[in-house]
Amino acid sequence: MGFIKSSKLKTVWILAFVVGIALVGRAFAQETDTTATQTVDTATAVADTATAADTAGDVAPVSPDTVTAAVPAAKADKPAAAAAEDAGPNIDPQVYKNFFYGLLLVFLICVLVGVIGKIIQVYELTRRMNGKDTTYYLYNFNAVLFLVALVLGLYGVYWSYVHHGGQSFRAAVTEHGQQIDTMFIITTIICTIVLVVMHIGLFSFAYIYRARPTRKAYFYPHNNTIEKIWTITPAIVLTILVLFGFFTWRGITNVPEEDQKNALHIEVVGEQFTWTVRYPGRDGQLGERNYRLTTPLNGLGMDFNDKKNWDDQLGSEIVLPVNKPVRVQIGSKDILHSFYMPDFRVQMNAVPGMKTYFQFTPTVTTEEMRDRLGDYKYDFVMLCAKICGGGHYNMQKKVRIVTEEEYQAWLNEQPYFFTEDLRKEFKMSQATQTADEPAQERLLANVHE
Repeated sequence: MGFIKSSKLKTVWILAFVVGIALVGRAFAQETDTTATQTVDTATAVADTATAADTAGDVAPVSPDTVTAAVPAAKADKPAAAAAEDAGPNIDPQVYKNFFYGLLLVFLICVLVGVIGKIIQVYELTRRMNGKDTTYYLYNFNAVLFLVALVLGLYGVYWSYVHHGGQSFRAAVTEHGQQIDTMFIITTIICTIVLVVMHIGLFSFAYIYRARPTRKAYFYPHNNTIEKIWTITPAIVLTILVLFGFFTWRGITNVPEEDQKNALHIEVVGEQFTWTVRYPGRDGQLGERNYRLTTPLNGLGMDFNDKKNWDDQLGSEIVLPVNKPVRVQIGSKDILHSFYMPDFRVQMNAVPGMKTYFQFTPTVTTEEMRDRLGDYKYDFVMLCAKICGGGHYNMQKKVRIVTEEEYQAWLNEQPYFFTEDLRKEFKMSQATQTADEPAQERLLANVHE
């Protein structure tokens, strides 16, 4: 088969096109860097001009004409700039030059690939004229490439584990998080073993059983034993992993009632695009909420007929004491959100009209974590793990794990939900309800009659 009609040429052309596109992107990046440098240089020049003007002012008085002449040209050109903005974006001509430069580069690469293809064609014709093999030497060449790809691929796996492993995995800072980490590590080890063994087998077989003049392929359409092995073995492994995960999750979510009572209860309510954190007051209990009671002042719809709500406090952030169980009551005011704390291995959906819970015990303070990472600006964070709209990225809150003393000191500074304005609103609603009670009683009496 000729080189032009083979799939190799198509592959090389595709690679050449991808390389060219990458070079185009690099050219655009260079242009962006150049524009940023020019902007910095312009800002520096303006600053130098202002400094020179100040220095000149110290030496001699400045006349009004001089001050007028020193007005920046940008101010004088504001109408022109506004007109240009209305006309559309002003694209630097260099961008078009870079674009056509990239296209030219792709074309030159394609020409180079075509030249190499012609050279290989000439080489094939020369071998054929000399009575030499023109087919199997390419099979041997491709087989060697398989071995090279195998070595490079396995090294890439090793390099990824060494350099990216620390970025993708960090030990949990909760008690239950250790169990989840164990599951993750076991699953990763199994998948890595399968990855390495299967690729060694695939690439080695492609090399060992490459086409040769003295070998004829033997077609082996079916074998029941092999089918059973590669069906039953993965099924057993996956069943073990699923059961392991099921019992781990059940142990995390099914908390005994005694442990629930001893935990610190807080509530986190999501809405587009923010979280509201509620802490119980001195009674240690959260009051009831009713969405029908939601007003501009009472955003959570807290029922102040329940006196447990009177001392509930609003948390500007999530602050929790270390080594103390915390039970989070999770809710939503509008659509589906997800309460997610990566370092704590905590995630639970926030569902409108339904309460969900997650209980955990933090074991590492923020300061200890900063010392461990060597990053003294590091903070734990709570995020939304459900894409809930355009402002989804903004749904995050800082989480601080502190000592019991620091927690109590912080809690004493947090404001109450039951503000003076809410007290007035609550009294007015009670007065209205009291005035309506006789009419309601008469209506009920008529219904009974």
